[in-house]
Amino acid sequence: MKKLVLILIGIASLPVFAAGQVVEEIVTRVNSQIITLSEYQRSKDQLRDDVKQQDPANADKLYAEREKDVLRDLIDQQLLLAKGKDLDITGDTELIKQLDQMRKDMKLDTMEELEKAATAQGISYEDFKQNMRNRIITQKVIGGEVGQHLSITKEEVQQFYNEHKNEMEQPESIKLSEILVAPKKAAADKPTAAPAAAPAAQDSSADPAAAGGDNPKNQEAAKQAEEAAALAAAETKANDLLKQIRAGASFEDTAKKNSDGPSASQGGDLGVFKRGTLAKELEDKTFAMKAGEMTDVIRTKQGYVILKVVGHQMAGIPPLKEVEPRVQDALYMQRLQPALRAYLTKLREQAYIDYKEGFVDSGASPNQTKPIETASAKPADTKKLKKKKKLGII
Repeated sequence: MKKLVLILIGIASLPVFAAGQVVEEIVTRVNSQIITLSEYQRSKDQLRDDVKQQDPANADKLYAEREKDVLRDLIDQQLLLAKGKDLDITGDTELIKQLDQMRKDMKLDTMEELEKAATAQGISYEDFKQNMRNRIITQKVIGGEVGQHLSITKEEVQQFYNEHKNEMEQPESIKLSEILVAPKKAAADKPTAAPAAAPAAQDSSADPAAAGGDNPKNQEAAKQAEEAAALAAAETKANDLLKQIRAGASFEDTAKKNSDGPSASQGGDLGVFKRGTLAKELEDKTFAMKAGEMTDVIRTKQGYVILKVVGHQMAGIPPLKEVEPRVQDALYMQRLQPALRAYLTKLREQAYIDYKEGFVDSGASPNQTKPIETASAKPADTKKLKKKKKLGII
């Protein structure tokens, strides 16, 4: 039975029908994996879409520059996925966490709803998950096999900062979080039912004074009274929340539980605002505050809001201690790219990669071994292959 399954798998992977009709063209073989012409073309189409979004004015130029690396990147991925398999990296745990976070961000109750949302947009949910898993695996391999071997000294950080000071100059800005308490809306045009026990003699049509409740003026007055009451309740709640926070409650937790704003799930995080981008009243209050300070309850069109200044960046060149994480990240990425290319070159040299004529791998190494297809492998070739597989990664 096992032999039959293997035969069926082998037949299924063939690029032609028995009648000779081409199903899929293979452009590159990477060990036991293949890269098809349709995969290659999809990657080129995706690249074209990406450059159009990044820089519409220079899209053609960017595409021409990057097109030569499309096959290289596909081979890179196969090599990293194979290494991830060797290291027993499945990415399953991280995949579940990322999908669940995506569900929360989209305000969906279940994972089934997330799958339906993906399907409704014409996306294969299984393909989507597999792409996410592949990305997780390749990132973990790069981080573990390349990134963790990079070291950055304090002297290098200082030198990078000195050389790029002018590039770090920035306008004054603040990072804000909010708690919004919106007034509860009354049910619109809710009909008022007459008491079931009302005697027939009390007919409002016979007494104009009794019909006052249907008078438009009275209805408007009642509506205004309801709105005023809802507004007062919102103000009371906002002041109570502010009191709790000042007494030691977490602003972020309070926002998640009580804020009516769209930022509630992120703990009220609104992002960064430069001078001139906020309403003048809010700008005057918040830009005069230090990081960690909060406003009093402020009346807005949406209701009552409490703002917290999470960070306050003054105009000019920030000191190194404020931008050191950014400098380290920039240095890391600067070092990572050549180190990663060197690592991928080694993986190529330890693999068997075969290219269809006319397709070029811009990351190919002159030390790669191209497989020689023969009717039967020679014993020496078999030993060489086994030895090559045992070499591992240096």
